[in-house]
Amino acid sequence: MNHSAELEKKVSEYAAGNSRAFDYIYERTNRSVYFAALYILRDKAAAEDIMQETYLRALGSLESYASGTNFTAWITRISKNLALNHAKKREREKSTDFTDETEIRKYGTAETQIPYIFDIAAKILDEDEYEILMMCQVAGYKRREVAEMFGMPIGTVTWKNNSALKKLKEFLEKEGRK
Repeated sequence: MNHSAELEKKVSEYAAGNSRAFDYIYERTNRSVYFAALYILRDKAAAEDIMQETYLRALGSLESYASGTNFTAWITRISKNLALNHAKKREREKSTDFTDETEIRKYGTAETQIPYIFDIAAKILDEDEYEILMMCQVAGYKRREVAEMFGMPIGTVTWKNNSALKKLKEFLEKEGRK
């Protein structure tokens, strides 16, 4: 049984009341959910919060999922929407917040900044390139698995992964020369 079919089976089991199926669902989807939120928010702690909220919302409303479509894409879309809402809320709050930046840094918020390379990748890559790069290079999925998760041909995943690596390398080389 392929991973998508097994995931669909576990989603059905969870919907039927088997809470142990959650472990498999989480294991197969957490990286996609996390990196989708991280791309939008560029803040590890906020992305982790969104990931938790995503699972609460998604698993609480499984009846709205059309079985047999693409669960990973569905739950990732929920993550993206929650992250976008969070970003909008944060932007509204920022426009009315007059906190001194040095005061914030003094209390260690620099610890929540994502590593330089992730930040650069999020800035220079398209969203799908970023997600594929993170899934293949950081999360350790095989391109075949990523293709299955996102419902794309493996050739497209391979091309986007290689394109993302090339863009990142060129950017870093250009930055190194300055």
